[in-house]
Amino acid sequence: IRYWSIIKEKILYRGFFKLSRVELKHELFAGGEGGPIIRELLDRGHAAAVLPYDPVRDEVVLIEQFRIGAIDDPTGPWLTEVIAGVYEGGESAEEVITREAVEEAGCIITDLTQIHKFYSTPGGSSEMIDVYLARTDTSGLGGIHGIEEEGEDIRVQVVSSETAFAWLDNGRIDSSMPIIALQWFRLNRDEIRRRWLEK
Repeated sequence: IRYWSIIKEKILYRGFFKLSRVELKHELFAGGEGGPIIRELLDRGHAAAVLPYDPVRDEVVLIEQFRIGAIDDPTGPWLTEVIAGVYEGGESAEEVITREAVEEAGCIITDLTQIHKFYSTPGGSSEMIDVYLARTDTSGLGGIHGIEEEGEDIRVQVVSSETAFAWLDNGRIDSSMPIIALQWFRLNRDEIRRRWLEK
């Protein structure tokens, strides 16, 4: 493991997120140590996400919601995404996505399968995201969900796997969590479906 050290850290803002100014130094690839550098670090906690899949109907559950980060997108700031939430008080990834599936989509999930774990944007944020696939029954799912006190206004979209893949290919899905989940799912759908239908 290479060497690094924090010289000084100052909290610039603490609200829904925490923003810090960090002065640090670290070992260089060529050897030795670089001079102090300053970076801003956004701490928004860690998150878990899930793509629910119904192997009987060959359908997935996606959600659509307003995202401030896409406010300048020419197609508008409503993004098609997977269900996700931030860890709260010692929760496991399974607890986070089980809770969020109910809150965001009225969806009961089982047979959780981890897809990947990744840093969302490590150039300036410490957020790590765990992404899962889970089994569900899509019959009766849909509508508007979310916790009103948290300003959530979430539309549930139940679509065929092929429709989801088409949305991925044509750019309608353009944020990292659903892209990662759907790319993995496309590669593994036949095996997952066979295994789950045998149960």
